[in-house]
Amino acid sequence: MRYALNASTIRPTPLTRKIEIAARAGYAGIELWHDEIEAALAVGSTLSDLRRQLDESGLRVPTTIYLGGWFEATPATYPAALEHCRRRMEHAATLGAEFIIASPPPDRADYRLGASRYAELLSLGRQIGVRPSMEFLGFVGQLNTIEEALSVLDLAGDPQGTTILDPFHIYRGGGSMDSILKLRAEQIAVSHFNDTPSTPSREKQHDRDRVMPGEGHLDLPRYLRGLRQTGYQGWLSLELFNEVLWQQDPLEVARTGLDKMKSLAEA
Repeated sequence: MRYALNASTIRPTPLTRKIEIAARAGYAGIELWHDEIEAALAVGSTLSDLRRQLDESGLRVPTTIYLGGWFEATPATYPAALEHCRRRMEHAATLGAEFIIASPPPDRADYRLGASRYAELLSLGRQIGVRPSMEFLGFVGQLNTIEEALSVLDLAGDPQGTTILDPFHIYRGGGSMDSILKLRAEQIAVSHFNDTPSTPSREKQHDRDRVMPGEGHLDLPRYLRGLRQTGYQGWLSLELFNEVLWQQDPLEVARTGLDKMKSLAEA
């Protein structure tokens, strides 16, 4: 597998510094967040500047994060939501991203409507040059397991449909690591990687509770075996939102995370 750093892991470091750190720490890729891209553009950077830095650093961009609001938008607000998605997809394509993460609604929603809209995003992405990937999130009201993500992919009916895997979200949504085997390798856009403590209880955990791989209680070897059994050979990307780590030296955090990923993935 190839190793990437999700930029959330070393917030609040400035974006251009994150790119430098990812390269220095030894990663092959970096996942970028659109709020940070837009913040950099607002203070004078250009997409060309960012793309040049990525290229000169030898970094790929597995995904950018994220498209929101499109799934659950009302008929009146959907055109504006789709236009927002278009702009972000154009930014992602300019930066060389293969995928852009399309996040689910926070609560319950109409799956058939969402699947139809996901198919529209995929069609739009083909025109722009980036592939939207339908994410499930363990802490949202409904679309919180691999099985539910698959239901949207099936309803969308597009062979380019994919989802995002993440040990935290599988656990938080009450799913099983074995559900990975319900996916084909080509249905996995990227695998995020992290661990989670045994407390607080599963139902009370959120992004901030994630810890470094191997420092929690998840069966990550089982997770990795499942990935390999699908034939997946893509990205393993360190994604944390741990505020304790945000206060530490971001280069050391990135290096430690890479070492911990490798020790598990290459065991």
